[in-house]
Amino acid sequence: MKALITGAHGQLGSEVVLLLEARGDVVLGTDLAELDITDAAACMRVVQEFSPDVIFSCAAWTAVDAAEEQEAAAFVVNADGPRNLAQAAAASGAWLVQISTDYVFSGETDSAYLVSDPPDPRSAYGRTKLAGELAVASVLPDRHYIVRTAWLYGTTGANFAKTIMKFADERDSLMVVDDQRGQPTYARDLAEQLLILVDARPPVGIFHATNAGECTWFDFARAVLAGSGRDADKVQPCTSEQFVRPAARPASSVLDHSHWNEVGLIPMRAWEDALSAAFADGLAP
Repeated sequence: MKALITGAHGQLGSEVVLLLEARGDVVLGTDLAELDITDAAACMRVVQEFSPDVIFSCAAWTAVDAAEEQEAAAFVVNADGPRNLAQAAAASGAWLVQISTDYVFSGETDSAYLVSDPPDPRSAYGRTKLAGELAVASVLPDRHYIVRTAWLYGTTGANFAKTIMKFADERDSLMVVDDQRGQPTYARDLAEQLLILVDARPPVGIFHATNAGECTWFDFARAVLAGSGRDADKVQPCTSEQFVRPAARPASSVLDHSHWNEVGLIPMRAWEDALSAAFADGLAP
């Protein structure tokens, strides 16, 4: 397989590159210096020159709070960028895997979100990512997968798990919200699931790819500290009202995985098992 990866230096993109290279695929990993996805002409040129079978669209504006004040700029990256890649894929015959987010939902539910549930984003980040989904589905209706994930962490780049360990080394106590539920997702597990998806080539559509189970950020923080040999009791629970952020966070962003079973594929493992694997792989501050 020939694969083009955008955002190849990020948490997920770097893992996709490593896995593809390890199994001998032909890989072109690009980041902003090599390919600006907001440049439609550049996307068309790179895709036509490399002629990939699959494009993994991992590049994104991920600064959730900054998007509230810079929504137009975030839209260019998260919506126009995927549209540019989809147009290039349409011209070249490639498939496109578009990474999306739990933020496309309101988070105001007690049940896990199905892929068929109507999106209702409450933040600028969620709106721009949803626009990217819609652009890909419109431009490339027959050769795309939209993969929504959440609470991503890994051995590469900055993330919640690394930050909690760092703060625990520097502070006597930490406050972490205990009223937002979701699914911590190990980037390497997600990358492996993406390869399973493109190898199997089920019908086009939306997939929810997070590690199984659920917890609060408080639960996750304690698990990270305990798993890394630190004092989990340093973490104290607080409410979202005590930790106000510019962008609204979903109170419940648990995603349903049943669509994997429906197409004959196995969903991802439990988040606790994935976290243990991440520490074995070198997760550290």
